[in-house]
Amino acid sequence: MSKSLRDLHDVELAAQAAAGGRREYGELVRRHGSAVRGLLRRMGAAPSLADDVAQDAFLQGFQRCSEFRGQGTFAGWIKKIAARLYLKRVAREARYVAEVEADEADVVVDRAGVMDLDEALKTLSETERVCVSLCHGAGMSHPEIAAAMDLPLGTVKSHVKRGLDKLRARLQPAHGSGGRSTHVG
Repeated sequence: MSKSLRDLHDVELAAQAAAGGRREYGELVRRHGSAVRGLLRRMGAAPSLADDVAQDAFLQGFQRCSEFRGQGTFAGWIKKIAARLYLKRVAREARYVAEVEADEADVVVDRAGVMDLDEALKTLSETERVCVSLCHGAGMSHPEIAAAMDLPLGTVKSHVKRGLDKLRARLQPAHGSGGRSTHVG
């Protein structure tokens, strides 16, 4: 009696996909598609671009599925592929488009008073946002980010630290209550 696709572990699905199992790979896409798109959105991709890059990442993942050995999670592996594809696309587009960074409004709290991480990420510089997203969203190490972005390791570490410091400052509860927040959102 064979297990259903939903009962199989990612490693089993990836092994079957590497042998040409399209249904098995489809299950991996179903399981991890929204997480990959979410990472790309946090890195700064518009929804349609996040969908396009996620699709490209999953296509590349299917072609390279035999490289996934189960060291780490499949989600982390496919997110790294997606992040690298996004970085390449941004770099390619940056060569053709002059980019002007506009200062974003300091608003990071929505109407209901709930903190919005996506809005806070938009206030970071592009490099800080990408470094923080790759480190904490894709689970990439600082050396992996440095290689993917073609930046010195120390620069990546600085961008991650500076970005996290800015996020912490922006996402802190208002200082008007003596440092304590009584609102739970």
